Amino acid sequence: MNTISPFGIYIHWPFCKKKCPYCDFNSHVQNNIDHDRWLTAYLNELKYHAKKTSNRVVSSVFFGGGTPSLMKAATIEKILNEVKLLWRCSETLEITAEANPSSAETQTFKDFQSAGINRLSIGVQSLNQKSLTFLGRQHSARDAKHAVCEASEIFSRVSFDLIYALPGQTPEVWEKELLDALKIASGHLSLYQLTIEPGTDFHKQRLCELPEDIGIELFELTQNIMHEANLPAYEISNHSIPGQECKHNLLYWRGEDYLGIGPGAHGRITHNFKTKLTQNYRDPEKWLMRATANNSGHQKCLNIRGKERRDEIVLMGLRLTSGISHDQFKLLTNSGLIEAIDGRKIKVLVDEGFLVLNREGLKATKSGRQRLNAVLTYLLN
Repeated sequence: MNTISPFGIYIHWPFCKKKCPYCDFNSHVQNNIDHDRWLTAYLNELKYHAKKTSNRVVSSVFFGGGTPSLMKAATIEKILNEVKLLWRCSETLEITAEANPSSAETQTFKDFQSAGINRLSIGVQSLNQKSLTFLGRQHSARDAKHAVCEASEIFSRVSFDLIYALPGQTPEVWEKELLDALKIASGHLSLYQLTIEPGTDFHKQRLCELPEDIGIELFELTQNIMHEANLPAYEISNHSIPGQECKHNLLYWRGEDYLGIGPGAHGRITHNFKTKLTQNYRDPEKWLMRATANNSGHQKCLNIRGKERRDEIVLMGLRLTSGISHDQFKLLTNSGLIEAIDGRKIKVLVDEGFLVLNREGLKATKSGRQRLNAVLTYLLN
């Protein structure tokens, strides 16, 4: 991978005050946390990775979780100082932290901004009190609005998440909530349909997702409202005004390189068109022990080749409204996009109105993005 290509660092903080019933992320409830020991482990793993990637220029750092707003601002500041010592950083370095309204106050925001955070992503999830209770959130709708407004006074870039397509949710109810959200939104919104993931409490409760036809109706409604508000989708679930797209998440969707720091974190590092996948131990205590003693919490480090790498790039790239460019695919794999995929299947999907193939590349249409799982299953199998 070219040394000037975008390069990100993801740092996972695995702790939450409470596990939400829909969440399948690597998050845990733990009262006693040795923040100094965790800082040492993070710094160790950063140094470990820097030995092989010090020629790269960091374009984004993302603190995800879990609930990173439970981290000490001093810990974040020391991590960022270490990043700047170990790598050159872009002049437009994006540094994002996730926060929950229940664990974020004005002073927390100010401390994070002083520590170096310049973009905040707030896990609002709903502005409807009944929906917040159903989703197991600890904050109220009023708390959420207050957090977004306070954050917008401190950070130049603020995003927040909403979950829709909840059981029993009608288009009228969702439209009202989305319009309410737009009153406090600035440049970016992430809007996710509820999915029932194995292992979550919702899955154990045998909760059912909304029927597909209602999900499609809600998706179309969402796209129309956001387009009219000048926050069009740049990815299936992410909307922004031009220039406010999340640089770090674009790394994932474009198949570019990033480090995964912390328990359960994944990374991708490319050299001479060969991509290595790194995966850390998921259990926080096991990762902490390994990273403290051995400087790395790696559980796996293996090559992603051929069809597996192609599938990964296509699976992620078709989520973007811009799709996958021929040049980008060539840069990542040293092979042509069309040569890597069955041309007959592409033609079928183009003829059905689900894909567009042109000189720039391959992308899903609006109809294709609505049914992307089915499109990808047909295209890649």
